[in-house]
Amino acid sequence: MRLGLLGGTFDPPHIGHLLLAETVRIGLQLDQVLFLPVGDPPHKAGQVISPAHHRVAMTRLAIENNPAFGVDTTDVERPRPHYTFTLLPLIQQTYPQADLWLVLGSDSLRDLPQWHCPDALLKQCRLAVLERPGIFIDWVQLERELPSLRDHLDWVTGPSVLISSTMIRKYAAAHHPLRYLVPEPVLAYLNEHPLYQ
Repeated sequence: MRLGLLGGTFDPPHIGHLLLAETVRIGLQLDQVLFLPVGDPPHKAGQVISPAHHRVAMTRLAIENNPAFGVDTTDVERPRPHYTFTLLPLIQQTYPQADLWLVLGSDSLRDLPQWHCPDALLKQCRLAVLERPGIFIDWVQLERELPSLRDHLDWVTGPSVLISSTMIRKYAAAHHPLRYLVPEPVLAYLNEHPLYQ
């Protein structure tokens, strides 16, 4: 089984997440892409994050029309700290026959040296990376910090959109409509639960 893993806060999940997952799924012929809502992201310490049950609910709604997508809540259900490096062995236990691809945008690839144990992470999975517009990667510096990176990397070409959950939350707080930024079921959920007002 070829399994893609897309981690994120998903606060909220948006069309960029879905486009990334589907582009990588098709490009690498993955059998399934699991969305992994993060429990307590260490890199967002001090930031206000919506409660996990809302983020999980929105993620389930966002992917409900794609049978090749799934949601795994291992990270939100386990104790801190929540690092990808410690999450992947748990996913591998659940899917022992799966080959794992960690799905990233090129902005996350650029920041990979700042992740917890990035060298060890590369031994747990391959990276499936979709280029995001406007992101510059200093390959000399990146490979100095992670010399084996290219051996574990699969580039995927396809469309990408420059939107983020941070931008969407700001839009919502300013009372801008979120139609076409998030899937319709997520929009309906946010109308019922105004998380960003």
